Amino acid sequence: MAVFPKVLVEQEHSSAWALDRGLAAVINPANPDDASLERAAATLRARGFEVAARHDGRVSASSLDTADVYVIAHPADGRSERVAGSLPAAFEQSELDAILQFVRAGGGLVVLADCDQDVHGNNVNDLLAHFGVSVRSTVVHESADGGHRHLGNATWVLADLAGTKGQGLLAGVDELCFYRSGVIDIEPGADVQVLARTSPTAYPAEEALVVTASYGAGRVVVLADSDIMGDDSIGELDHGQFWTNAVTWAAGRRTHETRHQGSGVETSAEWLRLKDAVQELRLLQSKDGSIDGAAHDHTRAADLVDVMKREIAALAPRFPHDAAYLAALPRDLDAWVDGGFGVPDFLDSLMLFRPDQHRADGVEHLVLFPMYTQNGNPDRVFEAVLLWVAWPDWLAWVEASYDNPMFLAMNFIDFTPGYDTNSAVLFPETVAVREIPKFNWGGIFCDREGARFRRVVREASALLSLQLPPDAERLIASQDLAQSTFAMWDLIHDRTHSHGDLPFDPFMIKQRMPFWMYALEELRCDLNTFRQAVKLEAAGQPYARSVQLAIVFDRIFRFPITGDRVRNYDGLGGQLLFAYLHKHDALRWTDNKLSFDWRRVPEVVIELCDEVEHLYRAGIDRSRVGHWLASHEFVARYVAPHPASTWAKGAAALPLDGPLKPLTDAVQPDEFPLNVFYEALRKKMTPVIASTAGITAATADDAAGAAPAPAVRVA
Repeated sequence: MAVFPKVLVEQEHSSAWALDRGLAAVINPANPDDASLERAAATLRARGFEVAARHDGRVSASSLDTADVYVIAHPADGRSERVAGSLPAAFEQSELDAILQFVRAGGGLVVLADCDQDVHGNNVNDLLAHFGVSVRSTVVHESADGGHRHLGNATWVLADLAGTKGQGLLAGVDELCFYRSGVIDIEPGADVQVLARTSPTAYPAEEALVVTASYGAGRVVVLADSDIMGDDSIGELDHGQFWTNAVTWAAGRRTHETRHQGSGVETSAEWLRLKDAVQELRLLQSKDGSIDGAAHDHTRAADLVDVMKREIAALAPRFPHDAAYLAALPRDLDAWVDGGFGVPDFLDSLMLFRPDQHRADGVEHLVLFPMYTQNGNPDRVFEAVLLWVAWPDWLAWVEASYDNPMFLAMNFIDFTPGYDTNSAVLFPETVAVREIPKFNWGGIFCDREGARFRRVVREASALLSLQLPPDAERLIASQDLAQSTFAMWDLIHDRTHSHGDLPFDPFMIKQRMPFWMYALEELRCDLNTFRQAVKLEAAGQPYARSVQLAIVFDRIFRFPITGDRVRNYDGLGGQLLFAYLHKHDALRWTDNKLSFDWRRVPEVVIELCDEVEHLYRAGIDRSRVGHWLASHEFVARYVAPHPASTWAKGAAALPLDGPLKPLTDAVQPDEFPLNVFYEALRKKMTPVIASTAGITAATADDAAGAAPAPAVRVA
């Protein structure tokens, strides 16, 4: 099943609402918008949800079995409301039992009620009683001078939103209007949260309009008005956002993970023998990949190479697409042995390993090279990796617009110790070769990125008392969704390095610069990816919203507190994003709680993107050092530099009349230190960050290895 929820809308009972536009026209020929939920369904489908009408007879456990959320929208019989056909409005007891069983087992229930609940011939209140609530028949009126009438209509009432405005289930929601609404009564002692109430100037005053409840493992959302989600109203105010939030929240953490069904090569005797041989051989190697005969037994090394060649040959039939590469590997191994185990050179086999030519979903590869692992093992020793490529149709569709033929979204199957680290990439430039060739591919291990993101953000949000939006909560709950999100993020990010106004080598290969230049380049690519994700979300790309959330949370929560503080360019990019959002009031740290203004976050992130791109564009007209200075000034505008910074004093304090090295030497090891927020967060999160070394999809939901820390407090 898909990572996005499936929503079933009840249509086998008489209802004032139809999911099908044609049926809505039968119910209300003059104004189908007042009987149609077509736009509500389209709003969810744009986020990847599957929405369907339930038409299979009585409600039963089997009829709800494939659903994540079940929607009951204003059941009514034909004597009190315009409906289509002669279906029953009331549920039989067996149907009520099936609905309760569904929710208790983790399903979501959304009920859209009506102001005349008592006269419609339904028994929805019998169902709601199990959750400690009921809908009271009345019509809420708003006083003329109360300021809560929508468009001057006394029965179109603007709700008072409860709790922390704009957070959690109300993320991105500032205004909701209820049209001829009833109210919701709550039984004393019921575990119910009120999200919206009538105003103090309404009649009845300060009564619940929207409530949520938990029931067993499931979640329930009840609205006292159904018109708010009709085609003629869902586009008003923040109704569409609230509808998406409500259904996403109701779906909860219930996900349908689709683990890769591979060949099982990782359990084969051939792979296990190959892995053992590599692990023993790499212990004999020096940092440059050679083996010192005075310290280690070359005979034993040769025996291990023989084992590796034999097992590669045995495994090769499993990887016909890599036949040329796997045939070349033994030749490079023999050359290394014949050369006395000197510095290895695997250029010939590397040039024949072309995973970019087999970019199809589920394709597996066996990779073996002497190599260092970025953010992992710095030594060029042998590593063996089993991986599979993720290339679903939707990602290929994105790549058609953001062409990146070298990019590969990869996922681990098994690996040797160099990848039991923080390394999440497979780049050909890490392999030991005699000369630097033209590279044709680069891979990102999206399962590792997604897994560590989920663990870090889950722990950080709890520490910071952050009320996550429902879609962020679901992103953190689903490994499949997270690694798919990172595949899209990485594809667009990687492409951006070679697009735009570039006043220097975009991949930083040939230039030695102050580390904030690297920080700005990585951040520029992420900010541009965010901008593209906003456009893609508007076009209905279902993963685009998750990409935006991942960029903000990973950049803010993980990057600044990962690794040491010596020229930590990725950390600085996260610090800059945090500071920019904070100074533009899209992020707040108040009462030791973190919150976001989710309505403003996209525009503020794009404003930062604009500023960085302007800096780059202007950099084309500056000297190299002039651009370094301008970039330092830009970062320092938002992130305070070290008190002893020479660069912060400006050009007059720098040795500008000589070579460049003294300029880079003048950079403080931690030129832009962490602020007090990050100092406190880092102390609490260090065990969690450490626990993500070597993480994969298979271990993503293991315990983080540390007891929950108390909430972060900054004096």
